[in-house]
Amino acid sequence: MTAERDEILQAVSSAVLAVTRHLSVREVLQVIVRSARRLLDARYAALGVPDEDGSFAEFVAEGITDKQWEAIGPLPRQHGMLGAMLREGAPVRLADLRADPRFEYWPQAHPVMKDFLGVPITDGGEVLGIIFLANKRAGGFTEADQDLLQVFAAHAAMALANARLYERSRELAMLEERNRVARELHDAVTQKLFSLRLSAQAAGAMLKSEPDRAAAELERVQRLAGEALGELRAVIVELRPAELDRHGLAETLRKHVRMLDRLHPARFAFEADELPPLDSAAEVAVLRVAQEALHNALRHAEAARVTVRLSYEGGGLVLTVEDDGTGFEQGASRGLGLISMKDRAESVGGRMTVSSAPGKGTTVRMEVCG
Repeated sequence: MTAERDEILQAVSSAVLAVTRHLSVREVLQVIVRSARRLLDARYAALGVPDEDGSFAEFVAEGITDKQWEAIGPLPRQHGMLGAMLREGAPVRLADLRADPRFEYWPQAHPVMKDFLGVPITDGGEVLGIIFLANKRAGGFTEADQDLLQVFAAHAAMALANARLYERSRELAMLEERNRVARELHDAVTQKLFSLRLSAQAAGAMLKSEPDRAAAELERVQRLAGEALGELRAVIVELRPAELDRHGLAETLRKHVRMLDRLHPARFAFEADELPPLDSAAEVAVLRVAQEALHNALRHAEAARVTVRLSYEGGGLVLTVEDDGTGFEQGASRGLGLISMKDRAESVGGRMTVSSAPGKGTTVRMEVCG
């Protein structure tokens, strides 16, 4: 058992250090909660980081399925035992949570929790959040369990403290990026737009008296507009979505798919394995390819169901976007943005393939080495 504990704690330590490798804080917290639940042999485990609106900015849990979460409803509020722990900042170990006066209620679909162990996550006297376990499989929680959970809480505090530092550095980087984009727009796009405006004015002035010269100027307008659009896209493509830094690739893509599922009649599903860390450029490329493939499924495929998967195969990450739509003849897909998607994949050392046939749906697959 000691060897197993050392192994799990080593994994947790690695997860905390992974914040510096651009893994999201949520992913790190999930590793901590998963390890705590396994090591202390509990049925349920969760970790919450409060926000300023009475709810939680982050809330990760183990032992509850996605279907159960849907039945339970919105994230918990800062009331009952969770609120008390945030206010009091002290460990809580109970034989029966329901018998404690600080307990209030659960939503109807919430699982019944009896024995309970909770520990605050603190940094310099400030309560950053709470981590708790419920329903130990063999007997109740012990003082040794409490000591061990406090070790996990200390790791979580390190992760959150590192995240705060990273967030501050990212804000500075965003300011620098904003200035860079402003320079890019001024030096490239605005110059093109200025020339475009002059050419359009010249064409308008010559339209009646010199139609041939006006036509030439209109051709110049069209060319300049295309160049400006291309340069504007190039500037935008370089921007890293802020959601990737906050939530990581899997959660960012999960939220995007969930939003599409709410907004469109087609059914969208998302599946993800535990993923290897990717560098920043690869994460952006995978996200953009997924978004383009989803856009194609919505706009062109007339699909009834679309499934997005992130899997770990052969030492690398694999993105699959599969729809049951109309499909198309291979080689007749130039208008679907597949060339740019392929270029994105190759730009980060990956590759993209497309399988489709009329009436057979379409599958987009992108592979990136870990």
